[in-house]
Amino acid sequence: MEHPLILQMQGITKLFPGVRALDNVTLEVHRGTIHAICGENGAGKSTLMKVLSGVYPHGSYEGKIIYMGSEMKFKDIKESESAGIVIIHQELTMIPELSITENIFLGNEIVKHGLIDWDAEGHRTVELLEKVGLIIDPDTLIKHLGVGQQQLVEIAKALSKNVKLLILDEPTSALNEDDSANLFDLMRSLKNKDITCIMISHKLNEIAAISDAVTVLRDGRTVETYSVEAGHVDEDRIIRSMVGRSIENRYPVHESNPGDVIFEVSDWCVEDPNSPGRMVCKNSSFFVRAGEIVGFAGLMGAGRTELMRSIFGRNYGIYLGGSIKIRGKEIRITSVDSAIRQGIAYVPEDRKNLGLNLLDSIRTTTVSANLKAILRGRLLDLDREFQVAEEYRRSLDVKTHSVDRGVTTLSGGNQQKVVLGKWMFTEPDVLILDEPTRGIDVGAKYEIYRLIQELADQGKAVIIISSELPELLGISDRIYTIFEGNVTGVIDSQEADQEKLMKMMTNTSGPEYKAGKDKKTL
Repeated sequence: MEHPLILQMQGITKLFPGVRALDNVTLEVHRGTIHAICGENGAGKSTLMKVLSGVYPHGSYEGKIIYMGSEMKFKDIKESESAGIVIIHQELTMIPELSITENIFLGNEIVKHGLIDWDAEGHRTVELLEKVGLIIDPDTLIKHLGVGQQQLVEIAKALSKNVKLLILDEPTSALNEDDSANLFDLMRSLKNKDITCIMISHKLNEIAAISDAVTVLRDGRTVETYSVEAGHVDEDRIIRSMVGRSIENRYPVHESNPGDVIFEVSDWCVEDPNSPGRMVCKNSSFFVRAGEIVGFAGLMGAGRTELMRSIFGRNYGIYLGGSIKIRGKEIRITSVDSAIRQGIAYVPEDRKNLGLNLLDSIRTTTVSANLKAILRGRLLDLDREFQVAEEYRRSLDVKTHSVDRGVTTLSGGNQQKVVLGKWMFTEPDVLILDEPTRGIDVGAKYEIYRLIQELADQGKAVIIISSELPELLGISDRIYTIFEGNVTGVIDSQEADQEKLMKMMTNTSGPEYKAGKDKKTL
């Protein structure tokens, strides 16, 4: 028996200057179900949910919202929340310096005799945390929680508002597998309590595992909606709907022609800056050839990011020892600026906090890592700045009508292209890419993979960190594995599979790995 409709969005059209973000979009969601919305970056998913939740108020768009049988004309988020519609954004919005209780009731305090009733809020917080499976002191500051725990607190906050329709925008983009599984279990329990969930996700395996129905958007329009038997979904059908074409091979075919060793790290040792005596890199050694794409695999917390950030100008941890060679010559790198001068570039996994200045335009971002290249005398050549930014906009196919627009106006995939352009402008010999396709749809991923291959074809040494083993297998020439700060092995991607990589990623007792031995045998 089909559930009754809780939501109908009819003919939703939303315009921004020069852009039709939504064009006559329709959406129907049944009560007590999990409804997935997917589409390429820029397809209009988040914009549609902002219309629904009152971020874009009634009057700023065309069309109707029918919720629980009545037309809604929300003026702001507070109105939609009072109706039981709560949105949890991809970037979590809690205040790190406040406690769990303070965050949950911020703007919605329990007041007694004109004062905040802290005891009542504390008891209510414990009840809400129990509902989401988080047993923790409610006075704990948000900054002391992991991302998965913060996500659960956000949902507890939604439950405090008597949520009936919960919207989750890319809820697992920063979660590990265990935290993602816990979140899905919680979503199923909410569904059993007749709470409806709308989930925006790029991860087709997640959609297959948990959704009851899928709506696909493309270029601001509804392509199709269909019911899904959880665990049985045609991923190829979703991809065709998302990108308007079939992607038979999600990883572009590429013929690798590696040259001589261009980048070599030996016996690299780094201490955790927050835990004296704890090593995050333990005698790590590896090398990369010119024209080679080398992947790094490891479980969450294995030390992949810490290794690369410490190499890139020692901007993480306490350096204790080890050497770096470029083209056979040992070099000393003590700052990010010296790393850039030596021809090393690093695209961080957290593009919004570490890769971009969100107040900048596309043009200023593109040149920001290599300002000396656009100097005329002692002043910046703004014409040259525009020319460089426009060249990278065209070559990387950044979807925007002007490089003077802010980077915040771009979709995630296009933001990632701008970050890539920024580092390509430094003309590096070694390019380190940390989770380069996180939060990016399947179509944009394909474009990023092509760009990575083109960089390798130019003779650059490319290093990729990814939590997705199929991605590493699909794009890399060789794959190193890391466990608890140790490089535990290396394997040619053609000889590897996910099972072999997982064994190497959890290797605690195998023979000590040495890069020199690897180099002689390959």
